[in-house]
Amino acid sequence: MRSEDAFPRLRALGFAEAAAQALAAHFLDAERTGRYGHGLSRIEWLETLDGIDPGARPRRELSEPGYERWRGAGALGYLVLAAVVEAQLEHPPEPARLVVCADTFPTGALGYWVRKLAEGGLVAALTATSPRRLGHPHGGPKLTGTNPLAIAIPSSDGRPLVVDVSMGRVTHGDVIRGAATDEELVPFGGDARRPARARSGARVPPARRGRAPPRRPRLTGAQRRKASTSARIGSKTSSDAARGATVGSSSAARRRCSSASSLRPSLAALQAAQYSTGQSDG
Repeated sequence: MRSEDAFPRLRALGFAEAAAQALAAHFLDAERTGRYGHGLSRIEWLETLDGIDPGARPRRELSEPGYERWRGAGALGYLVLAAVVEAQLEHPPEPARLVVCADTFPTGALGYWVRKLAEGGLVAALTATSPRRLGHPHGGPKLTGTNPLAIAIPSSDGRPLVVDVSMGRVTHGDVIRGAATDEELVPFGGDARRPARARSGARVPPARRGRAPPRRPRLTGAQRRKASTSARIGSKTSSDAARGATVGSSSAARRRCSSASSLRPSLAALQAAQYSTGQSDG
């Protein structure tokens, strides 16, 4: 599928112009960033699904200080999260807010949604439930879900730091588009690979049994006092930064800052629950 075909084909499915634009923006961003399992192949996938209601709209069932509950109400999960993100940016949390979304499938690339929140000055964490899709690398029944997680943090240079991970070695989207088999959907880093090196294929070195750990060098009294002082300072700096990241004010978040320790944005934590559909976007 060509990029220019995305919007017309979504309109052909019956989605209104604004909804089709929101969906196309997500799919095209996934294509640009190499997350093809969440890209244009999903439009072809949507065309095969029965029971899609293009006119359905998500609804906010509850809104309290620090907490909101949304329900998909038949709308695609992409559009649920689009509405939630827009609502959080229009009325930022003060100082933090948990948003729970039910009947929200598919969620798409979670990093896409948290990046939007971070670009608006919010620290954001988004996770999604999943049925059992991951089996043991050596075979057997599915044991646990992919349970993706994305976190985004604003930056002083305007480019948010975004981490978007799934517990699978491949994504469910890769299986849908035929780029991977269901048997390959195993826990991340299967084959006893280190997660951080799984993409490069680096093997985990065998355990060194029977060897004592290396001895630490002896420190003089002055060195011990200096290390203790440094540890106390580092601990205070870390706790200050953590407190700012979780309960800081949104007004401070809008101020450009030059260091991570002075960044105190609001926190928007979202959970997209998909369990009622029995499906996951992986």
